[in-house]
Amino acid sequence: MNFQQLKIIREAARCEFNLTEVANTLFTSQSGVSRHIRDLEDELGVEIFIRRGKRLLGMTEPGKALLTIAERILDEAGKVRRLADVFTNETSGVLTIATTHTQARYSLPRVIKAFRQLYPNVRLELNQGSPQEIVAMLLAGEADIGIASEQLVNNSSLAAFPWFSWHHSLLVPHDHELLQHQPVTLASLSRHPLITYRQGITGRSRVDRAFQAAGIKPDIVLSAQDSDVVKTYVELGLGVGILADQACDIYEGEDLVKIDTHHLFDANTVWLGLKRGQLQRNYVWQFLELCNANLSLEEIKRQALSYETESEPAIDFQI
Repeated sequence: MNFQQLKIIREAARCEFNLTEVANTLFTSQSGVSRHIRDLEDELGVEIFIRRGKRLLGMTEPGKALLTIAERILDEAGKVRRLADVFTNETSGVLTIATTHTQARYSLPRVIKAFRQLYPNVRLELNQGSPQEIVAMLLAGEADIGIASEQLVNNSSLAAFPWFSWHHSLLVPHDHELLQHQPVTLASLSRHPLITYRQGITGRSRVDRAFQAAGIKPDIVLSAQDSDVVKTYVELGLGVGILADQACDIYEGEDLVKIDTHHLFDANTVWLGLKRGQLQRNYVWQFLELCNANLSLEEIKRQALSYETESEPAIDFQI
């Protein structure tokens, strides 16, 4: 048994048992992947995968148990590799942050500027993705810090810390009729075509839930993942924008007006996430403190370096 075989087992599950994708991910050949699987099954004396001809359809019960062990072994091996780097490169290296577009564009710039002043020799990588992708990157060790909302809280393998709360706002042309009838109601808003985020990101479920609770079906004519895309189509007159309030900053010369909707939609919380039990360089802790000065470094380390799996409150994710 070797690490390559364990990596193949893990990647097979991640790639939905597509051996071509497994081979590409591990920079090897599909025939090599198949050979490693056969060798491991022969050594263990059990079948790891459910097959139909040459295709893999899923994992057997022994295979599922092996997957759990393989993930643990590979995770611990990754910590060994990180050990020397953590203690020898405390002020240089790479900080990889997995985040959403909204946070990368509107919330992180001031933090990153302050961080660069403290750690000029640390390179930053911003990987943008959906909440599910952010969680996956953290769990796979592909990101040091994840920034999203409640999806991070719902995973017991992650330690999550609150950053800030935010609401949605409306964005309309300066002569829009909603400006003449305030405060805006869900009923009045539903009479206009709406442009907002696609489902699963940036608080979209909060918006849907508010209309559903009021028994109103909104006319969402366009949805997108990117705040700037939403703003572009609002500027074109296609509809009323519902955006994160931090994305509604109006610059001089723009022909749009921001309308507060705190009374319409529930607040959202942005969370900072780390993989539990993973060694971190000092600048990772420092980045979290720059985001939220109220966080205790002692508490951050206690949660992040533990293997606690207490059940967290199940909160509907937003970003």
